[in-house]
Amino acid sequence: MTEPTPRLDWSTPLPAVIACGIGGLGLLAATALATDAAGRLLIGVAALGLLFLFVLGLRQRPRLAVEPGDPPRIVVRGLTGAQRYTPDRIVRTRVVSYRRLGRRMPMLEMDIAEPGGDERLLIFGRWDLGTHPEDVLDVLRAYLPR
Repeated sequence: MTEPTPRLDWSTPLPAVIACGIGGLGLLAATALATDAAGRLLIGVAALGLLFLFVLGLRQRPRLAVEPGDPPRIVVRGLTGAQRYTPDRIVRTRVVSYRRLGRRMPMLEMDIAEPGGDERLLIFGRWDLGTHPEDVLDVLRAYLPR
């Protein structure tokens, strides 16, 4: 029996992205039905926030990916498009727990060496990856020599 190939791309779960879009449209309709100006403003801001998350979630799919090859490339998608990094540019990859909403939340941190000697820190949470950051780190370690 062969082992299943590991997953090589991670993104926000599509049902969550769709729920943001549906919620944003629902709040947009509620904005039109609100009778007071303050309520209309608050509901409208919430609607725009959810619609922004919807567009962002669709635009950044997959958020993090591995392109196997020689050398493999780590692909990070953002608002401006995809950035590709070779293993020699990745200084450190680790999972760190941060306090958020009163709980310790694991986050995947990647330190990237930029041209000119600067470093860039990329942080991915469970929302970005759609799975536990430790699982992603295990797969990334197979492609990153450090």
